[in-house]
Amino acid sequence: MTRIGLDVKLPSALRPVKGAVATPPLEILDEVRAAGLDGVLFRTLAELAPSLDPGFLRELRAHADALGLYLDLGVGKVNPYMIAELPEVRDLGGGSYLAGMEAMIEAAAAIGCTDLWTATGNYKAHLPGVHATDRYRGEAPWADQLAATERFLRRLAPCLRANGARLVLETHEEITSWEIVRLVESVGPDVLGVTFDSANVYVHGEDPLAAARRVAPYTRATHLRDVALFPCPDGLSRYLVPCGLGVIDWPALLGALSGVERLTIEPAGSGQRDMTVHSALPVWRESHPDLAEAELAEIDRQVAAYAALVEAGAAPGRDAWRDGSPYTRDDFTALSARHLRDVLGLPQPDGASRLGGFAPGQYSSRS
Repeated sequence: MTRIGLDVKLPSALRPVKGAVATPPLEILDEVRAAGLDGVLFRTLAELAPSLDPGFLRELRAHADALGLYLDLGVGKVNPYMIAELPEVRDLGGGSYLAGMEAMIEAAAAIGCTDLWTATGNYKAHLPGVHATDRYRGEAPWADQLAATERFLRRLAPCLRANGARLVLETHEEITSWEIVRLVESVGPDVLGVTFDSANVYVHGEDPLAAARRVAPYTRATHLRDVALFPCPDGLSRYLVPCGLGVIDWPALLGALSGVERLTIEPAGSGQRDMTVHSALPVWRESHPDLAEAELAEIDRQVAAYAALVEAGAAPGRDAWRDGSPYTRDDFTALSARHLRDVLGLPQPDGASRLGGFAPGQYSSRS
């Protein structure tokens, strides 16, 4: 049975976390259930339980079970070139980042959480141009980072196998779906899987439907959200919008992901600004050897299709998204969940239609 849940980022004592929710985790579970959702992904375990207290984790598991919610957890990043940015994981391992990761894997598996979110880098919005993603770190070509990541994943594999767990690599801003598939197949699909993010794939010139079909055999989790696309000097501006209000073909996409039982929404709040797809820059094209011209053409079609909706007053224009989503995080989630249920033919919970934000037909063609 398909279930729809929420991705939750928790505050960190070490760094700002955009979109973090300060509510205590047990109360978050209550709020998720009250919102009519079916589960939650907490990212990451180091923020959720800094000492990996087994008593607290068992209590969290028991509360999720009592509410009928699925519970997914995430762990640290797996790119050795950026793990110094996560000192809390090394602290958990008593000076070893590897041991810290192993401790989190074991703690999560002990409460039955065995598909563990992770990613291969960070996104740093304050850095200029392509350098906002770790794909373009000046000290290491991306090929070197991928090779180091694969070696690190191989070192984690024995712990993952011993605990019956997988790391589910996100289609993140720094890595393509082709590269993730190669990592999964090289290290082993028994210890690696995919978290499919429907919006991030655009950053690499990938059509989400084509990308979903590439990763579908290994996809264990999702980050679902829609996008609005506009041309800009370096290529495209990508804005995050609720599922159903952007350019993604959700019936086709969910069909491609039909084997995934837990569909987790990653909401964007009012502070979420655009991300540039630098497809007009030679450095971007040179860094994407797997680039498919047919997918770029499909994205261009989606840009034109969204522009036509704006012109017809059927979708909000760039100004509506420019300073961040006009939706609250809760409304972004509720609108997305309602649309996903409609597409899947699932019943709507009570109150699902009482939402803020835009309503169909209220857009200005000049917005």
